Amino acid sequence: MHGLIARTLQCFLQDTYGQAVWQDICRAARFDAAEFEAMLDYETATVQAVLDAAVDRLNKPREVILEDIGTYLITHRNNEGLRRLMRYGGVDFIDFLHSLEELPGRARLAVADLSLPALELSDSAAGQFLLVCRDRGFMLPGFGNVLVGVLRSMADDYGALVLLDHLGSEDASECIRISVIETDYAEGRDFELSASCVARHGIAS
Repeated sequence: MHGLIARTLQCFLQDTYGQAVWQDICRAARFDAAEFEAMLDYETATVQAVLDAAVDRLNKPREVILEDIGTYLITHRNNEGLRRLMRYGGVDFIDFLHSLEELPGRARLAVADLSLPALELSDSAAGQFLLVCRDRGFMLPGFGNVLVGVLRSMADDYGALVLLDHLGSEDASECIRISVIETDYAEGRDFELSASCVARHGIAS
């Protein structure tokens, strides 16, 4: 497993629950290094042991912790750069959804050897979407739960009213049903999407 994924798990636990809890988890998982290096690869079993220890230490279901990681990736102040990058996916939440299939490719542009699960979005009616996450052996099962946290946080960021339902896993794929009730339900977080902003942040069109 790519070390960036393992490092994200570590940073989430440290930033959310503190260093003492992280150390407890490392001891329970027998992870002697106590730090994941973002540019190294790790055995999936090692990261699995840390996640299992977190489930026990925090007394939370695995799915809840994974969803919380998705929320953390968008809302924590240490991840503002990622949040801004995600907002460049579109001017509203519907546009953002349609940009999700490009996410694995954009991730590889940033980190060449980082392979995220393939994402496929389909719509059955106005405001009704199905997002399929196809794991290609990239990480632990449950990336769909992380996506639920990301999607819920991005909906809040855009000010959209959205219902999300993780439909479970089958044949290494996870499905998420997305119902967009209203795109302008509330005031979203401040974000400037303009030519001047693009120039300031050095993002090519």
